[in-house]
Amino acid sequence: GTRIIYDRKFLLDRRNSPMAKTPPCHLPNIPGVTSPGEGGEEPKEDSNGLNHQEGKPSMGDDAQFEMDI
Repeated sequence: GTRIIYDRKFLLDRRNSPMAKTPPCHLPNIPGVTSPGEGGEEPKEDSNGLNHQEGKPSMGDDAQFEMDI
């Protein structure tokens, strides 16, 4: 197949086009994500717990994976 390669200047120019400023059609309405949130709403912390380590000691910023020994 043919690979299309865009240079940095071309992509930065496309950022300012009118089409880039409009949302795609058929985009679901999610307040705060795909549409502006309500005025009185405060940003929530990540509540799904995927990035939280509850009750586990910190291994430091260098540790990518936790090891059980």
